[in-house]
Amino acid sequence: MKLLLIAAVAITPLLAKDNEPSKRLNEAAAVFSEVMGAPDKGIPQELLEHAHCIVIVPDLKTGAFIVGGKYGKGYLSCRSKVGPGWSAPGTVRIEGGSVGFQIGGSSTDLILLVMNERGADKLLSSKFTLGAEGSVAAGPVGRTATAQTDLQMHADILSWSRSQGLFAGVALEGATLRQDLDDNANLYGSKLENRAIISSRRRVPPAAAKLIAMLNRYSAREEQHSGR
Repeated sequence: MKLLLIAAVAITPLLAKDNEPSKRLNEAAAVFSEVMGAPDKGIPQELLEHAHCIVIVPDLKTGAFIVGGKYGKGYLSCRSKVGPGWSAPGTVRIEGGSVGFQIGGSSTDLILLVMNERGADKLLSSKFTLGAEGSVAAGPVGRTATAQTDLQMHADILSWSRSQGLFAGVALEGATLRQDLDDNANLYGSKLENRAIISSRRRVPPAAAKLIAMLNRYSAREEQHSGR
């Protein structure tokens, strides 16, 4: 009995670690659903329809915003090039940089839309820095928002954050995005690179089904939009 108790205590942290990506996928799906469910305060539908890829990072802790600290983990998905809808997700980490998405509160949700092939190619590299390797601008808010600055029209990536119910466009200059091979291994059984996940017809893992279903519900455009 004592041995069983010791074994249970030892394995609990491992189980929690294994379940963490699944929990985060559900949180990402919830973030996207809530944002898109607020027509007057969400992402303009036109921008979502033209996006090549999306990145969703839920629940970034403000206490982690220190030099060299880890800002958070999330997921990316891109338009499928071999059929309608969105691809199976890859994982990302955001680190470092001058990040201006602390609207207040103890946590923040982040959404990025990648608007062209150049930005998508950078996103799918092992690591890239926003602003230095891909132009980024604060995204406009409102489902039918049409007033866009020249910067927004030509940016590779548009970004938004949400904290304490407030959803707003935000600049992310200098933040670094990296793929997370360990979390990819948790989802797919091997340390696949994000580019391999996105470019193949890989089946969506059960843990990611809700997120991809939400993306397809709001924007299941069949043809890949041409680069701008």
